[in-house]
Amino acid sequence: MANKGHGTVLSMTFWGVRGSAVMPGPTTLKYGGNTTCIELMAGRRRVIVDAGSGITNLGMAMREEPPGPIDILLTHLHHDHIEGLFFFAPMFTPGTEITLHCGNLGGESPEAGLRQCYSPPLFPLSFDDVPARVRFRGFKAGETLDLGGLAVRTHPLNHPGGATGYRIDHGGAAAAVLTDNEHTEPWPDPALVDFVAGADLVAYDAMWEQGEYPKYRGWGHSTPQMGAALVRAAGAKRLACIHHAPHCDDERLARIETEIAAISPGAFLAREGMRVALPATQ
Repeated sequence: MANKGHGTVLSMTFWGVRGSAVMPGPTTLKYGGNTTCIELMAGRRRVIVDAGSGITNLGMAMREEPPGPIDILLTHLHHDHIEGLFFFAPMFTPGTEITLHCGNLGGESPEAGLRQCYSPPLFPLSFDDVPARVRFRGFKAGETLDLGGLAVRTHPLNHPGGATGYRIDHGGAAAAVLTDNEHTEPWPDPALVDFVAGADLVAYDAMWEQGEYPKYRGWGHSTPQMGAALVRAAGAKRLACIHHAPHCDDERLARIETEIAAISPGAFLAREGMRVALPATQ
């Protein structure tokens, strides 16, 4: 599924694509059972969106790299989006600087919530026990972040307690991550259309099938069809469905993938380990 070749300036790698709960086992081998973690590479600059259990494998892949600054952009603090944080190898590499960004708390730092989760009796270690230098940064969703010269646009999402979407434009390519988000009525939301306008790849929360969505209305998640409608209205090029429901096995997800590809050319369901490279256009 990756677009290989020279001239790649921006890429998206899916290290975890499952929503709500880790689902290991023989029926989830194709799409993966780890919760959300997406790596964006803008040239040599890495940005990580969410620290679900998938960040564990990303950390293992980074073990031979020299310590350096790492930015983790949290969509929100629900457990499935932070549960892999203390299993991320760079946390235990002296000299590593990790900044945890969060935008759904009205500008407040995520430090208090994360420290509550990662401290006894809920967890045996605290942030004071790891050799990495960890910083906490709060912002208001809608602001543009400056990550060492790399601009990351943000947008508030419709989810219980709030969540934040992220967009990176680099070298003429653009990629956006929108999880966890429930579509509004009417749809697509004009502000969200503007946010992803012209993007090469939009990773969108497509947790529910269209027919089952009414049963889960208000839970803060959406459907592949709503993702396709957003991409179409925004003139974006490609849809990647993410945050797969725990009850969906590989067979069911493959059927959903066939259905969405038929109505949205190039659309796919993200699979754990998949890398999509976006070529330079300038």
